[in-house]
Amino acid sequence: MSERTFKYVGTRPIRHDGVDKVTGRAAYGADFALPGMLHAVALRSPHAHARIVSIDTRDAEAVPGVKAVVTAKDVPETRAKLAMGEGAIDLREISENMLARTKVLYDGHTVAAVAATSLDAAREGAARIKVVYEVLEPVMSIEAACAPGAPILHADMVTKGQHGATAPSNVAARMELKRGDLDKGFASADVVVEREFRTPTVHQGYIEPHACVARYGEDGRAVVWCSTQGPHAVRDQCASILGMDPAKVKVIPSEIGGGFGGKIVVYLEPLAMVLSKMAQRPVKMVMDRNEVFRATGPTSGTRIRMKLGAKRDGTLVAASASLYYEAGAFRGSPAGAGMMCAFAPYRIPNFFIEAFDVVVNKPKVAAYRAPGSPMASFAIESVLDEVARQLRLDPIDVRITNAAVEGDAAPYGPPFGPIGLKPLLEAARRHPHWTAPLGPNQGRGVACGFWFNGGMNSSATVSLNMDGSASIVTGNPDIGGTRAAQALMVSEELGIPVERVRPMVGDTDSAGFTDVTGGSRVCYATGMAVIRAAQDVREQLRARAAQIWKVDVAGVSWDDGRAIPPPGAEKGDPLTPLTPLTIDELAAKMSHTGGPIIGRASLYAPMAGPGFGAHICDLEVDPETGRSTVVRYTAFQDVGKAVHPSYVEGQVQGGAAQGIGWALNEEYVYNSSGVMENAGFLDYRMPVASDLPMIETVIMEVANPLHPYGVRGVGEVPIVPPLGAVANAMRDATGVRFTELPLSPPRVLEALSEERELVTASSRVV
Repeated sequence: MSERTFKYVGTRPIRHDGVDKVTGRAAYGADFALPGMLHAVALRSPHAHARIVSIDTRDAEAVPGVKAVVTAKDVPETRAKLAMGEGAIDLREISENMLARTKVLYDGHTVAAVAATSLDAAREGAARIKVVYEVLEPVMSIEAACAPGAPILHADMVTKGQHGATAPSNVAARMELKRGDLDKGFASADVVVEREFRTPTVHQGYIEPHACVARYGEDGRAVVWCSTQGPHAVRDQCASILGMDPAKVKVIPSEIGGGFGGKIVVYLEPLAMVLSKMAQRPVKMVMDRNEVFRATGPTSGTRIRMKLGAKRDGTLVAASASLYYEAGAFRGSPAGAGMMCAFAPYRIPNFFIEAFDVVVNKPKVAAYRAPGSPMASFAIESVLDEVARQLRLDPIDVRITNAAVEGDAAPYGPPFGPIGLKPLLEAARRHPHWTAPLGPNQGRGVACGFWFNGGMNSSATVSLNMDGSASIVTGNPDIGGTRAAQALMVSEELGIPVERVRPMVGDTDSAGFTDVTGGSRVCYATGMAVIRAAQDVREQLRARAAQIWKVDVAGVSWDDGRAIPPPGAEKGDPLTPLTPLTIDELAAKMSHTGGPIIGRASLYAPMAGPGFGAHICDLEVDPETGRSTVVRYTAFQDVGKAVHPSYVEGQVQGGAAQGIGWALNEEYVYNSSGVMENAGFLDYRMPVASDLPMIETVIMEVANPLHPYGVRGVGEVPIVPPLGAVANAMRDATGVRFTELPLSPPRVLEALSEERELVTASSRVV
C-alpha cells in the first residue's frame, strides 16, 4: 500500500440512501406488490421431532380463494451441492429445511404452503390441511444428542472426520487443530485453569422479517423480489433446489432491514416460486415474528471445555479446547470457524483444539456476525481472566504479554501480516476508562476478539455520465453503509465530489456475479472491485485527453479530477501550451471521442486480513434482584482504514450492543417437548437504547497490505469480545465466575444467594 493521502476517503458525507430511509420511501421486502398477486402462508410443524405419516390438502384446496397448495411432493429431490460464500452447501438439506419431506425436525418446520387471493383465505386453507404425525423423542441439547442410544435425526449421517466412524450419529463432523507438545506445555505451567462453558441459542434479531414476491412466467422464467444479503446466492439456491437453469431466474434485492448473516439461506423464495408456477400468478410471502424465531437460522448453542496453562509472569505455554456447537436440524454449525478463532489473539506454543458439529431438533443455524467466534472467545477470555487473577497480574498486561504480532502463525496456519492487537491493548491500558474509579457493586472486565474476514468474488461497474458525475453498480445489498464507502472510493479515484457519485445495488441480471454481503468482505473485496473499475474509467479518460491533445497517453497524468498534459507539450502555436482538462470537460466530449465510458472490474479477493478488537466493560449489579446494568463501555478496534468513520463507529457500536444482549439476556427457551416458548420480542429480551450507555469507540488504523487503501473487515469483530468482557466484569463485581450465559437476573440472583449461603456457612464453622 502506498503512503498516499486521501481527500475523500476518511470523511463523513451524508449517506446516499438516508433521505429515502428516514422519509419511508425506501422499499423493503414486504413493501413490494404486483397486480393480481396472491398471498401465501406456510403450515408449520407443532412438533420438534416427528415422522410425517400423511398430508391431506383436499379441504385446503376447497377453500374459496385458494389457488395453490405445495408440499414436498411438488419439489424435486436434489443431491446437488452449491459453492456459496466460503464453502459448499448441501442443497438437499437446504431444500428439506425449507419444506419437510419425511420428518419434521424442529418446532416450526414447514410442511406445506398455501397461496390464495387474500391472507385470510390462505390462513384458513393452511389450517384445513390435515397432517398425521408419528411423534418422536426430541433431541434438544448437545448432551442429549451425544448420549448413547440417543434418537438419531438422520439415519444416513456418519461423523465426518472421526476415524473408524461407521454408525449413524448426531455428530455430523469432528475437526481439530494442534501445534507443539501439549503435555510438555502443561507440565511447564505454573498455573493451570480449566473450566466448562455454555452459551445458548440466540437470534440475530434483525427488525425486518423475511419477505419475498415471486412471479413465474409462461416462458418458464422466474423473477423474485426479496430481502436478502446476496441476490446471486438466492438465484443459485432457488434454481438448484427447483431444478431450473439459473439463467431463467432473476433476483431483485430490496432494501434490507438487517441480516447479520441470517438472510443468506433461502426459506420462502423457492416456495413462492412453486406456488406462482402452480397458480400462474405472482405470490407474496412474509414471515411474522413468531415464524422468524421458530423457523429461520439462529446461531449455535455451545458447550466448550477450555484449559489454559501459564508461567508465573503470565506467559501462556499451553491450551486445549473442546468445542461442541449445535448445528440445528441439519449439519453446518460454525464450529470450524470457532476453532480457527479461539486462540488467534494469542501466542500459544502448544495447543490442541477439537470441534464438533452436532445436530439437534432446533432450526438449522445460520451465520451470525463472526459466526462461531464469540462463543470461543467467551471461554478463552474468561479462563485468561482467571489466570491473571490467580497470578495477581493486570488482565490487560497479561494480554499484551501474549498478544499475537506480525509474523506469528495463526492457529489455522498462515502467518499474520501487519496487525494492531498489541497497539490496541496498549491504547486500552492508557485509556482513562481502565483506571477510572468504580462505584458500589460495580466491576470491570476486558476481553479481546478476532475474526479472519472474508474475500471471495466481487464485481463492479462505474459509469461516467455526460455531466461528469458517476454511477456505481454492484451486487451487494447494503447493510453496513457500503454504498457510501464505495462512493467515497470512486470520488477518491476520479477526483469528483462524493455527492456526484450515485451508488446502486443491482439485480442478478444487471450486476456481475458477486458473493454475499457477509464475512466483513464488502468494503474490502467489492471495494477493491469498485476502485479498479474507477481506475478503468480514469485510464479511459486519460486516453481521451491524449486523443484530444494528440499526444502519447503515457505522458498524460491525472490529478484531482483533471487530466494533466505532458510537461512541455504544446498545441499548434508554441506560445499556447496545453491546459488541463477537467472530468466535466472530458465527459462532455465523450460522444466525439469514442462514446460512453464504463469501467469494469471483477476479482476473487484473498481473505481480507485479520481483524482484532479489545473491549472494556463496566457493569453494575443489583444484589437484591440480580439485574445488571452496563454503565460504561469502550471498544477498541484495528480497522485498517476507516473509509467512512461514522459507519465504522456504528458497526463497532452495533456489534457491541448485540454482544452485550447475548451476554446478559438473550436465549431461546424451549419446553420439554421442544416447542419454543419465547418466539417474539416481548419475551426474547434484546437490548434497546435505554438499556445501554453510549458506547465509546477507539479506532486504530494499521493498514492491510492486501487492499489499496489498507481496508480490513470491520463488521464481524465487534460482536466477539462483549461476551467475555461482560462476564469478566460480572466476576469483578460479584466475585462469582459465571460459565453459562445469559447472565440474566434469575441466574445471577441464584448464584449470589448461593455465594452468600456459602459465606454464612463458612463463618459459622469458624
